[in-house]
Amino acid sequence: MANYEDLKKKAKDALDTIADVSVEVYKFAEENAKIIAKKAKLNAEITREKALIRRLKGEIGNKYYELHKEDPEEALKQGCDGITDSFIRIAAKKKELEELKTTEESCCEETSDFECECECECEPESGGEQKDNAEDA
Repeated sequence: MANYEDLKKKAKDALDTIADVSVEVYKFAEENAKIIAKKAKLNAEITREKALIRRLKGEIGNKYYELHKEDPEEALKQGCDGITDSFIRIAAKKKELEELKTTEESCCEETSDFECECECECEPESGGEQKDNAEDA
């Protein structure tokens, strides 16, 4: 019986040791989880603050440009001129797009007997019938 009692005591001691180690591991993991969560929260807050700074700088830049685009300070003249030039290029490209749209629409009107090859959404009057017949053949 002494062996059984010794074995029982050793098993109990081993379980107590395992339980103590488990509690320590849990506390360590809990502390690390708290630290990781805190770091993630702080990084997210920093990211939000940086985004706010970028937005505010953009607003300041937009306001400055609108107020001083005709006569900016020398240090900002090149940037203001670059913005103005970009607006001019955008306007020219928009005009060109409108011209292409008009050309595309007139292309479809002129090709009523043939299938329209442009990328517009118009449907030629007799071209659709020819397409259907071609698919049936």
